[in-house]
Amino acid sequence: MNILGINYFFHDTSACIVKDGELIVALEEERFTRRKHTFQFPVTAIDKCLEIAGLSYDDIDHVALSIAPYKDLAKKLVYAASLTKGAKPFLKHEFWGIFSKQTTFRRWYKSKWSNGVGPRIHYVEHHLSHVAGSYFVSPYDNAALLSIDGSGEWSTAMLGGGRGSQIDVFAESFFPHSLGSFYEAATQFCGFQPNYDEGKTMGLAPFGNPDRFYDQVSKLVRITSEGKIELDLSYFQFQNYGHQRCSQKFFDTFGKPRHPQAPFEEHHHDVAAAFQQVLEDRILDMCRILETRTKAEHLVIAGGVSLNSVANGRIVRETRFKDVYVMPGAGDNGTCIGAAYYLYNGILKQKHRFYHNSPYLGTSYESDEIERILKECKVSYERSDDVCVDTAKLLREGNILGWFQGRMEIGPRALGSRSILADPTLPGMKDKINAEVKHREAYRPFAPSCPVEHRQAFFDIEVEDPFMLKVCYVRKDKQSTVPAITHVDGSARLQTVHAETNPLYHRMINEFGKLSGVPVVLNTSFNIMGEPIVESPLHAIRCFFSTGLDKLVIDDFIVHK
Repeated sequence: MNILGINYFFHDTSACIVKDGELIVALEEERFTRRKHTFQFPVTAIDKCLEIAGLSYDDIDHVALSIAPYKDLAKKLVYAASLTKGAKPFLKHEFWGIFSKQTTFRRWYKSKWSNGVGPRIHYVEHHLSHVAGSYFVSPYDNAALLSIDGSGEWSTAMLGGGRGSQIDVFAESFFPHSLGSFYEAATQFCGFQPNYDEGKTMGLAPFGNPDRFYDQVSKLVRITSEGKIELDLSYFQFQNYGHQRCSQKFFDTFGKPRHPQAPFEEHHHDVAAAFQQVLEDRILDMCRILETRTKAEHLVIAGGVSLNSVANGRIVRETRFKDVYVMPGAGDNGTCIGAAYYLYNGILKQKHRFYHNSPYLGTSYESDEIERILKECKVSYERSDDVCVDTAKLLREGNILGWFQGRMEIGPRALGSRSILADPTLPGMKDKINAEVKHREAYRPFAPSCPVEHRQAFFDIEVEDPFMLKVCYVRKDKQSTVPAITHVDGSARLQTVHAETNPLYHRMINEFGKLSGVPVVLNTSFNIMGEPIVESPLHAIRCFFSTGLDKLVIDDFIVHK
């Protein structure tokens, strides 16, 4: 049985292939179009998925789509009628958007299967694609389920439980009552792009004092005893479908918003801190309801808000859940996987369970092809006899490296295949990479990668974190040892590296540990601000020569400037 999973309706469009229950490949369209968070129908991603899986369109038995586009249309019409302003853009966004996206999908479908006679199409609700799909690829057979994002169809959050192949949903929140939109308002207030730059707000929060505005922010959102979100909408404008997320009452309470090019003022830091803490507290409120309702020992969390790794870290530390599973494509990019597995295990009732423990599901390039491209680009390079040993030496010498190896990752985090690497023990390294390589805000932190067996020597974390989605704390006696990956509050967004899933990266970090005494490397995504992570050798070469990177390690080749 071959299933093609597609996210085509929201941003971060993507596709995957599930073959007899095994996840063969998953790709994001942005890596090919070079438009970050693209809404474009994932034509290239789909074709590449089929190529990698060795399948043709005629081999596909089912198509799973991570949206139920016609769900809740009546509720949307009632809501539009209630708007004093914004009804026209709302209707255009919802109804014309549905029509245009469905037209694009149908046109594509008919172009691939003559007369539109092809595999059966399955529309899977967005939040089921998020969290139920994540549950079916988690290591758990019994788990509490939590999905939180801006909105999908009309739903903004879902609480439930999974046991075997059975999914039970017992609470759902609906637009405009949304934790995702709540946090987007703070993101825009701080001068960032809402719906895309929430990670910047999370990184800014430790510079502020949450107590200054905590009481005011806390009053804006509550979680009911059933687990539903309720906002005080008088502070917001996103519900009217305009560009502005915040109302005048918001500005009267929290002060003047930051222009994107203006410096940060103290109240911007404090607003970010308060919104971050309230977001965490409300997520914990929902988790405590799940603890009582499900009695499960583990939690599966998904949706765009689940990328808030600081909140995930608190779930691990402050709830009775033994661990939390957040798949690497926890946002909309992973809903192609979620839809495919909700179909496979939830609808078709297939008993085989796949554990999605490896993010390395993308494209790869053979050594001969890489060398051909290097020669065509007329760059200076050499072949390494032991790329792990040589990379470790280059890092210890203070070089900032582009690292391009094996199959590309799925999801927003570079996890050791398309990464920029550096020595975390050098105090000035964070500022240097932000200024000379990433060309981004100076305050933004960088993440550490550490072999799983060494994690507790440097980090205060009991569980594993292979996808870099649970913020922990650097041990106090180690913070001065690894200053380049220690955030201002002593935290770090750790990636635990496993020899089973990425043996090359695992061995390279251990080789660096032999030289430095610190088996930890600084790891950030191989891109510059505003661009997707590199996909091909040509992308890597272009990024290398247009930034302050010192060397490019691509396959067994070391490229020089």
